[in-house]
Amino acid sequence: MSAKKLSTHLDAQGRVIMVDVGNKDVTARTATAACVVRMARTTLDRLRSGDTPKGDVLATARIAGIQAAKQTPALIPLCHAIALTAVRVEIDLGKTEVTVRATCEARDRTGVEMEAMMAASVAGLALYDMLKGIDRSITLQTALLTKDGGKSGSFRRAGK
Repeated sequence: MSAKKLSTHLDAQGRVIMVDVGNKDVTARTATAACVVRMARTTLDRLRSGDTPKGDVLATARIAGIQAAKQTPALIPLCHAIALTAVRVEIDLGKTEVTVRATCEARDRTGVEMEAMMAASVAGLALYDMLKGIDRSITLQTALLTKDGGKSGSFRRAGK
């Protein structure tokens, strides 16, 4: 019978656990994620011109993203609470879509990928919430773009 490698999130009895990061080194960690928000051209035109019914859509989305990064361990069950040192949410109004880029930084024992993904996703959801009165067909797609630091090193999504 071959030895079966245990998951890092399961104990010897197969019960879910939070990974022990206590012996890991504190290092600089950075991650960037993007959420592409697709909407009707007329909606994007209204967003660009500020002709939206709920106020400052972009400021609301940025704040929502920052708050989401800070709340990540409260929403993702096995995610560690980390000491974020920076969260940036940038929003680019393209020709056919809006791209939200969230970058999170920390000096800690575990990475900030989930915080960046949460920030980008929730900022995208806030865009939807602020614009749904004029366009319910809005869609979102989130992906990790980059991560640096820690034992596993760096990651770069191909083409990004």
